[in-house]
Amino acid sequence: MGVQRHFGGLWQPWQPSHALLVLPVALIAVITVIDLNVPADVHLGPLLVVAPALTASFAGPWRTGAIGLLAVMAQVYIGLHFGVLFTERNVMIQILALSVLSAMIVFFCVVRARRQQELAKVRSVAEAAQKALLRPLPHRIGPLHIASLYLAAEEEAEVGGDLYTATRTDSGTRLIIGDVRGKGLAAIGESALLLGAFRETAHRHPTLPELAAALDRSVCRYLTDFIESDRDIPEHFITALLLEIPHEEPAARMTDCGHPPPLLLSRHRVTTVPSLHPAPPLGMGGMSGAGPDRYTTDEIAFASGDMLLLYTDGVTEARDRNGAFYPLAQRVANWTSCDPESLLHHLRLDLLAHCHGHLDDDAALIAIRRTPAPQARHRLGTFRRADGIRH
Repeated sequence: MGVQRHFGGLWQPWQPSHALLVLPVALIAVITVIDLNVPADVHLGPLLVVAPALTASFAGPWRTGAIGLLAVMAQVYIGLHFGVLFTERNVMIQILALSVLSAMIVFFCVVRARRQQELAKVRSVAEAAQKALLRPLPHRIGPLHIASLYLAAEEEAEVGGDLYTATRTDSGTRLIIGDVRGKGLAAIGESALLLGAFRETAHRHPTLPELAAALDRSVCRYLTDFIESDRDIPEHFITALLLEIPHEEPAARMTDCGHPPPLLLSRHRVTTVPSLHPAPPLGMGGMSGAGPDRYTTDEIAFASGDMLLLYTDGVTEARDRNGAFYPLAQRVANWTSCDPESLLHHLRLDLLAHCHGHLDDDAALIAIRRTPAPQARHRLGTFRRADGIRH
């Protein structure tokens, strides 16, 4: 077990990257052959150090050490071939220098490998925390077929200031999509607060205005407790769209808190759903929050086969190299017959192509299609999850 553990880094199943080891081995062979055939006053042995240095760029410490040992053996063979291994001081110094340099390269490989392991552990913990914060939406809730997409603006991040979640109520499904002022990891605290408040209170309030008021109070309390300066509180807010879809009615209700209106895909047409009574973003109701009277509910027809597309402004404000915004409604019109997963797949590729792979802000989308209501005997199994679509 000890031998296997210590030499496990050297003896591993074959991988395509192992073919790169041919390069340093071939380099040692070429330098050795040339050094054996040039005049005696020409010394190419010091060039052998290039082999372990090259190996360190793609291999671990064990393979780098093996190549370093091979380079030293090649230098020793050159000295033996010319009969000067023990007679010329210069040859011994070359061998010693090559050994020391190879050992130093291996040492740095060991340090790099340990840091990579630590980084992998930290990254795995961060990914688990991010996925726990923004869980994939259920693939199906009752008659609703749902798909979601999140593109974080910051590299290596899976979530940021945009948020969404869904929950089932006695009569239907409630969803929220929101955008915290700011972007990236700095906005995660407020995003987590709103998601937790929605999951806790979504089923407790009979109307969306009452739910919006409760969420506003939660956000205001959070800002009062955690924002360092009172002058900074007005700079912190969350735009949000609350959506309620009854399972037994061909309709959808929404309360808009300063968020971009959704798109309705119906009969191969794309329509921007107007927000007739927009309210200010969450967190702007003062220390006590805003009351339900501040919010209203708009209702639209949402029949079987229709699809709603919810999004954040990171989508519509994505720019190309000429500064042009992404024309979401125009592009969606090309894929009105797609299912939710295919629609978001096309939008992801098209959006990243538009901004050349670099988003200036986090972007989130949710596609919801109403399908014919399942039979009663199947309704207990409607919370089956599916893999979310990810950057």
